[in-house]
Amino acid sequence: MTTHHRVAGALDRSRAGQMHDVVCIGAGPTGLACAIEAKRAGMTALVIDKGALCNSLLHYPINMLFFTTPERMEIGDLPMTTSSGKPTRAEALKYYRRAVEHYGIDTALYQRVDRITGHEGAFVVHTQTADGAHLEYRAGKIIIATGYYDLPNRLNVSGEDLANVSHYFTEPHPYWNQNVVVIGAKNSAAEAALDLFRAGAHVTLIHRGSELGKSLKFWVKPDIENRIRAGEIKALFSTHVTRIEPGRVWVKTDGAGHGAEKSIPAAHVFAMTGYHPDFDFLERQGIRLDPDSRRPQISSDSLETNVPGIYVAGVVVGGRHTSEIFIENGRFHGRQIIAAMSGKGKLAEAAPVAPPGE
Repeated sequence: MTTHHRVAGALDRSRAGQMHDVVCIGAGPTGLACAIEAKRAGMTALVIDKGALCNSLLHYPINMLFFTTPERMEIGDLPMTTSSGKPTRAEALKYYRRAVEHYGIDTALYQRVDRITGHEGAFVVHTQTADGAHLEYRAGKIIIATGYYDLPNRLNVSGEDLANVSHYFTEPHPYWNQNVVVIGAKNSAAEAALDLFRAGAHVTLIHRGSELGKSLKFWVKPDIENRIRAGEIKALFSTHVTRIEPGRVWVKTDGAGHGAEKSIPAAHVFAMTGYHPDFDFLERQGIRLDPDSRRPQISSDSLETNVPGIYVAGVVVGGRHTSEIFIENGRFHGRQIIAAMSGKGKLAEAAPVAPPGE
């Protein structure tokens, strides 16, 4: 455990037991926006997260450029300044740190929420710290804004949990002159494959579909298509991964060899297969989910769930349809929720815009 975690734990223990008007679970841009709106409305708010501030953004590729303009990522009416037309990962992280500091938002980081007990007006949020301590925080109301990036869509094949398999891509340099397999064909997979190729890796892209994803960014699509056409990146379409072993990936291609397997050399495997919200966590709190879409049952005006006093914000509102809500429109959920809590009614929600990634 780091010194930072020890210090944070001491601060959190001194706050545990205090009553807050609102506890936001999830310290991403949406959760932070909710806490800011609560504080601007005169409420006390606490943000809890199992990881760092903006933990999902922290695990984005180091050189990532967002597929949006800075004003669409702003929270709390604070301007975001960037060196070019689109924010980088580093610029976004700096901005959200400064927003928390500007508004003095209370945070309890590196704490996993185990469960929520009590009822509206007297909730208790039970957490576990990095050093195993159990803490409790009290709240009148709860906002769940846990996002989806922490839970990858698994392949469910043998070997997926090997040390050389990852569902996240950060940087290409360590894979120079290595055989690397990238699984998937949407933006994250295509961008990882291109970065790896340009860093000197020998890349094979594997996708169960017959073609690249239709939602590829307009500057990524021709780039990856040209690299595949030139043979600089190998691509296997209509191909399923059947198992992973150290140093190789076994696949089957639809209609080829009557189901015969073949192996692809792979020192490392990036399974860029997407992510999903923590549906189990929502259901454990008593929130009803649609059996097909997994959307939580909510009031469209307030985003309050079927559990009185528990609200949802951000991508979890969309259930399985994670491509419908992004930072750009999820950041307005806080205004909508706090307006309902404070009795000021529903505020107009911004229209959806193009996603930053997938």
